[in-house]
Amino acid sequence: MKWSWLVTLVCPLMMILMMFGGMRGMHGKGGHSARQPKLEELQRELAELKAQNEQIRAEVRSING
Repeated sequence: MKWSWLVTLVCPLMMILMMFGGMRGMHGKGGHSARQPKLEELQRELAELKAQNEQIRAEVRSING
């Protein structure tokens, strides 16, 4: 009896099952270990970037003067 046709069918099925199992595992772990920045942190960082941007613009204006 030839078993090659069975291996041909089982291989893709196993790959699909492993892929979905791995994806489900990644979704469960990602939410707990990833740190979400707080709103206050983002606002502080934005204010710092705006201040740096204004400083660079002032320097460019003084160079082009």
